[in-house]
This record gives sequence, C-alpha cells and structure tokens, in this order.
Amino acid sequence: MTNVKVVEKKHLFINGRDVEADNYAPLYSPYSDEVIADIAMADEHLTKEAIKAAQEAFLVISKMAAFERSAILEKVVELLKERADEAAEVIAIESAKPISFAKGEVTRTIETYKFAAEEAKRIHGETIPFDAAPGGVGRIGYTVRKPIGVIGAITPFNFPMNLVAHKVGPAIASGNSIVLKPASQTPLSALYIAELFKEAGLPDGVLNVVTGSGSVVGEAIIKDDRVQMITFTGSPAVGIGIRNKAGLKKTTLELGSNAAVILDKDTNIDQVIDRCILGAFSNQGQVCISLQRVYAHEEVYDQFVEKFVEAAKQLKVGNPLDPETYISSLISKKETERALSWIEEAKQNDAVVLAGGKLKDGILEPTVITNVDPLLKVSCQEVFAPVVIVNKVKSVEEAIGYVNNSRYGLQAGVYTKNIDHALFASEALEVGAVMINDIPTFRVDNMPYGGVKESGTGREGLKYAVEEMTEMKLIVWNRGDK
Repeated sequence: MTNVKVVEKKHLFINGRDVEADNYAPLYSPYSDEVIADIAMADEHLTKEAIKAAQEAFLVISKMAAFERSAILEKVVELLKERADEAAEVIAIESAKPISFAKGEVTRTIETYKFAAEEAKRIHGETIPFDAAPGGVGRIGYTVRKPIGVIGAITPFNFPMNLVAHKVGPAIASGNSIVLKPASQTPLSALYIAELFKEAGLPDGVLNVVTGSGSVVGEAIIKDDRVQMITFTGSPAVGIGIRNKAGLKKTTLELGSNAAVILDKDTNIDQVIDRCILGAFSNQGQVCISLQRVYAHEEVYDQFVEKFVEAAKQLKVGNPLDPETYISSLISKKETERALSWIEEAKQNDAVVLAGGKLKDGILEPTVITNVDPLLKVSCQEVFAPVVIVNKVKSVEEAIGYVNNSRYGLQAGVYTKNIDHALFASEALEVGAVMINDIPTFRVDNMPYGGVKESGTGREGLKYAVEEMTEMKLIVWNRGDK
C-alpha cells in the first residue's frame, strides 16, 4: 500500500485560483488501486473560462520584460529544489514510477525550468543584408520574435512533471499564456507545479490547469479560435486527430516510437549492458525513446543476450515508494493486459521469451524476447512496457534496414568503434536523432528533441520550443537614400 493518508479533492486551477467543477472522479493508484484523490472533471464551459483567463493574461505576460519572466522561472527552480522529495512522491504515487526514477524526473524538471529561465533572456532575431539585392539598397532590416498568444498544452502520464515543464517553461519564457490539460492519470503533478508558479509570482491566468477527459477538455482547447498553438505529447492516433482539427493553428506533436539500438561486432558488451538495461526498463519502459529493439551483430549476439537476460532478472519488482524498486506497475491494468497479449502473440509465432513475460504481484516483469518477426506488435508497434526484443544481424547495414522499417522515427542508437559505420548510420537512419555509442533513450533537456514519420512534427528542447512558440516578424527601414 502507498502511504497516502487522506483523499484530497483537487479542483481546477483557473486564473490563479482553485475552481470547483460540477463533477469529480476518483483517481486510483496504479500500484495499490486505492483512491488517492478526487479530481475535478471540467466541462466545455469551464475549459472556455480557462481559455478566456489565458487570453486576458497574455496581455500581461507578453508585455513583461524578459528579466522578469526569467526571474519567475528561477523562483520556481528554487522552490522545486526545496521541495524535491515531496514532488517526487507526488509523481510516484500517481504514476507508480519508482521513487528513484521519480527523483530523477524532478531533477530534470528543475533543469528544464532553469534552461527556460536562461532562454527567456536570449530570444533574438538577426539583421538582414538588404543590399544583397539591387532593390534593397538604402534599406536596413532585422527580425524579432514575438509571442503568439494562448498555447494549449496536452501532456502524457509517463513524465507528468518534466513534460509539463517542456511546454510550460518555454511558453512563459517567450511571453505566452497556457491552458494545460494533463493526462487523466497524472493531474497531481501539474496542479502541484501550478501552485509553485503562483507562489513564484506568475500573474494570474498565465498558467491554467484544466483536468478532465480528452474528449471534452482536449476537444474544447483544440477547436477554440483563441488558442493559437497546440503542443501535444501522446499517441499517434490522437496526434493525427489533433493535426486534422487544428486548422491553421501551429502544432508541435511528439508521438512516440519503437526505438532501437544497433550493436556492431566490435561492441564491448560488458560496457553496454547497464545502459541497455536502463534504456529498456526505466519507468517500466513507459518512455517515448525506451529501448524496445536491439539488433546485435552475430559475433556479439550470444554474449549480449546471456548478460542482458541475467541483468534483467536481477531487477527488483515492487512498491514504487521502495527505494530499491526498479520496476513497478504499468499505468493501468488495461495497459498491462495489452502488453501481455502482445507477448503471447510473439510466443505463438515462435518468438522465445528468455526473461519475464508474466506478472509478479500484478506487475509485468522485465521481459526479453528473441527470434521476433518484424511484423509482430512487440517489434513494429510501440509496446510502452518493460519489453525488449533482441534479434541477430550479420551487418550494420542489415540492422539499419530493420530499424528503418518502422512507422516511427524518433531516436536510434548505434554502438561501434568503426567510424565509417558510425557515419553511415548517422546518415542512413530515418530518425530525428542518432546516438553514436549510446542508447536511443539518451536525452538532456536543452537538446532539440523530436522525430520524423509518425513520431511527430516540430521540436522540443527549450531554445527550439521557444522558436515554435513565437512568430518571426521582419522590420524594414527605408533610409531614403535611394
């Protein structure tokens, strides 16, 4: 059982204050099934009230000096540092993320807001050499970047605090206001952060958190003409639907992957096992760039499989609040059942389960599968569970073919000491980022992050998100000389 003592009633956060809804729904712990809070379920009217508040607050935040916006973000950094353990427990309780990984997420969230504070001070344009064209002689020009207005942010459950930061941080840094709809399973982290921003002095209405169903709250945000941009992290099906409904709104969509790593024949297996374990099984594999597919050269395949399986079997399964726990519950029983059905499908098609593949006290054990046909769901779709497949290849070129034969293209990794193989892989892999001598799960919060194909459009990472959340404006001066 988790150590939640009371069931709180959590309201909407609109225009700097708690707002009650007509209906509330119980929020259950994914690990213990106990009720941990009653969450407000906003209707269309309340969602529109949040949008109205954000629209009015945009007039305030857009005129605020860069150093003032930066100072608010810095204050949130200070507050979150002071309450890091408390924040980590919020994440662990609502999402069943093991507390050690929850603490890591809080650390990254602090870094993300720190980067946002820094980026607030360096939003700039460039001068244009108009005299490069005969008709431009006598004119000078420059560009500036202007905030676009109300941003609708829809965030997922797997990093409920840091992926909120990746939308809220750059929005505030660039002078925009936000209406945030957090994932239904993980609203507590978003509401927690909203309170920190209020304490840090963010003007009322700049950040609004509207909890409820995607079909009501999400739809209202997407369709409202007062919302200028939608930034979404989640499934391809929902993301494609948003793109179709958004019209001329700007959209940034991060839609997931089935990320792969290639192990060349010269890979030192002992040096990569721990990284691959982290990539495959951190947060129960519920990571957009989780290591789902391993393509190991035939000369190192047997050694890798033996050591990887042995390491996977050592991971502790259990209560997310236990510091020793590495694997806890998936976000819902439905997701657990889906993952089990995909594993069963693989077994029925001659794949071999060498570790896991079953439940232990309701938790899916870390699972390693070999001899997997590329068309099986555990290979070609996003498993989003502690499941990794390992297949044998004869060359890096063959492995690249398997990696690219995917509807996704977020990140990929390749371990090799051969510079030609590394350069070839970096050019040939159809992904948004290639990690040489590292797992595809590598991410730091200031790097450009995003993918191709059904992995989405646009880029996150503070500097790059600020560019997405601003419009370029050109100013031209005619000096009157010509």
